This record gives sequence, structure tokens and C-alpha cells, in this order.
Amino acid sequence: MSHPKGKLIAVGGAEDKGTDLEKGEIHRSNLNFFELGILRRIVEEIGGPSSRIEIITTASMIPTEVGNHYMDAFGKMGCTNVDLMHIRNRQDAARPEYIERIRRCDGVMFSGGNQLRLSAIFGGTEILRVMLNRYSEESFTIAGTSAGAMAMSNTMIYEGNAMRAHLKGEVKMTTGLGFIDDVIIDSHFEKRGRFGRLAQAVATNPQAIGIGLGEDTGMLITEGGNKMEAIGSGLVVIIDGFDIGHCNIADIPDGNPISIENLKVHFCEKGNGYILDERKFLPEAREGAVVRKQVSVE
Repeated sequence: MSHPKGKLIAVGGAEDKGTDLEKGEIHRSNLNFFELGILRRIVEEIGGPSSRIEIITTASMIPTEVGNHYMDAFGKMGCTNVDLMHIRNRQDAARPEYIERIRRCDGVMFSGGNQLRLSAIFGGTEILRVMLNRYSEESFTIAGTSAGAMAMSNTMIYEGNAMRAHLKGEVKMTTGLGFIDDVIIDSHFEKRGRFGRLAQAVATNPQAIGIGLGEDTGMLITEGGNKMEAIGSGLVVIIDGFDIGHCNIADIPDGNPISIENLKVHFCEKGNGYILDERKFLPEAREGAVVRKQVSVE
């Protein structure tokens, strides 16, 4: 895909510790998918509160409850043209009414859960082809949180215990939905200690940029999939393996510790950005942003 006209918004996931959508667990009194600041930005980028938004709950094992909370969250933003797609299998994905709704909407939002459900259910389908085509040819916005963010890229992490991620073979990858190439996205990055698994993913795919999204934090990707802007209140970590020197990962047996030289890391707060083609950090990514004055202490 070359120079898509649409936008991607990858969100790191729920802020609260009582929610684990990857395991299908939910803490009903403490559910918070993302702060309203990120949601407002998603609504703004899709086209405003009157825009037609489809929420796709495929990744979740509790789609009705998750979908209802998304409806409530978008409702707080004044959105009145939002609907749910409880696509549970490949037969659902082939339903003509769902495909037609994707053709008519202004943007989609993928919920969290298990990213392997997204790749297994949508891979090679007509509904995914329509989304890819609209993202490529139109001002179409695709947002996703947690698993919905991780599945956006062509290369997707689907498994990897953070405590064992320094060992070769512990990070499992497959093909994602393919909205963007040369990027690997990980979510819940700080709370679940996932630096090691994203570093291993980049070490085995050094052409790709690793994007680690903290809770209540995201990346807005525009300008043909090239420009990134950090949004939300947390931290985005970018891991760049282009200048890796020594790396033992191709030569050691599975289960042995990996060794990597010269892995480059950037920390991004809200407003910082990154240019993929140039592998360049941007202090201020949003147009019209005011650069903060540096205060010196003597």
C-alpha cells in the first residue's frame, strides 16, 4: 500500500488495572477504555460528533458488555450516529450488511481483546479489503485500542510473556491486518513491562519501527502512514533497530538470552511525533502547536 489518504489511531488500552480484555475479564465498577481526551481526538479526526462510526468488538470475548461501554463513552462526546458490529467468526465477516455498513461509515473503532481473533477472522475477507481500500483511497479513519491497535500493522505480536521476552523464541508474531507496513505495535506497554518483547520483535525485523503504547496513550498516524503524533496522557516508546550492530538472535538456540547492540529508543509525550521514512523524532508534531519554552536553572 503506497501513500494512503486515511488516518490510523492506535491506542494503548485501558488505564484501570481491574480490566484485562485479553483474558476476557472485566471489573464492572472500574471500566475505563481511555480518557475522554483521547476519545475527543478520535471523534475529531473521524469528522466530529455527527460522523458515522462503527465499533467492531471482534477481539473481545465479552462483546455485548464491551460494546455497550463504548456506546456510552462515545455518547458522552455527543456522538449520535454510532453502531456496533459483533462479528464473531468468518461467516459474520462475510455478511453483506456488515460490508455495506463499512462502505458507508466515516470511521471504525476496533475494541481490545485478543488480536489473534482479528487476524484469524478478518484475514483475506472482503470486509477487510473494503477497509484497506477506503483507508488507501479516502479520508477514512481506523482507530483501535489494545488488541485493536496491535493488529493494525502488517507484522503483529500475538504472544510473549514479558518475564521471558529476553529469551529467543518467546515472542510470537504473525501477519496483522496490514493497514501499515514496517511498524510493530505493542500495547499496555509500561504496566505490563513489555519493553523486552518489543525489542525482540524489532531485532528480528530491524526494518520495522517498534511502537510501545502506554495506557491512556496513543499514536495518530497520518500523511500516507508516515507521520506520527503522540496523544493522551501517558508515554509512547519508539524502538528503532536500523542501526543495530551486533545481534545474536539468528545464531542462538531458542530459549537463550538475546544480545543486541545499538538499539535506538525514543520517549514521546503528548505532542511529540516521529517521521517513519526519515526515522526522525519530532518535538512538536501537530500543526500549529506552540513549542514549550525551555526554562534553565542556574
